[in-house]
Amino acid sequence: MSENPSFEESLAELEDIVARLETGDLTLEESLALFERGQRLAALCGAALDQAELRLEELSAGSFPAPSEE
Repeated sequence: MSENPSFEESLAELEDIVARLETGDLTLEESLALFERGQRLAALCGAALDQAELRLEELSAGSFPAPSEE
């Protein structure tokens, strides 16, 4: 995984981590390490979604010209 993974890469890794944790076949240390990684990935995904929401709000707030009355 790259240092700055994309939203899609982060989400895919997070889904993999959840699946691995759900199996229950990991040691406590492995589970904790995966949980910590998952927390970091969830934060990255949350930040990316927040940025996307801000961009959408900015675009909606004034980028589109008002329809002309003819």
